[in-house]
Amino acid sequence: MKIHVGNLSSEITEDDIRQAFEKTGKVDSVTITKNKYNGKLKVFAYVVMDSNEEGKSAIDSLNNQEIKGKILKVSEALTTDTEGPGGKVEGSTKAGFGGGKRGSGAKGEFGGGKGYNSSKGGFGGKKDFSGGRGGRGR
Repeated sequence: MKIHVGNLSSEITEDDIRQAFEKTGKVDSVTITKNKYNGKLKVFAYVVMDSNEEGKSAIDSLNNQEIKGKILKVSEALTTDTEGPGGKVEGSTKAGFGGGKRGSGAKGEFGGGKGYNSSKGGFGGKKDFSGGRGGRGR
């Protein structure tokens, strides 16, 4: 079972999280997310537990508990089959941000095609933000 752990202290380590969760069962993995640009920790992590029963027990026992000065928010991780911006997005019929095969307007910038989270255009698409075919690329 994959578990989302939110509201983490910036001082917490994967070992701290592992120790807390191992009190309720076997932990397969712990991953604290990091900002890909500066390498700093974000405020959430994912824990994968060996079984659903152990995962539910961990959620019940650790949700709203304090670790390193922060009250944890622990819940089952949401699974999704959609991608983020630039890929297929839930509610979209084509592509994300600006749509089209190039992911942008006719000559660059946001715009054109079907878009982000909309079936009739998104950022610069047919109906939402700037409308039209998008900006002029440079």
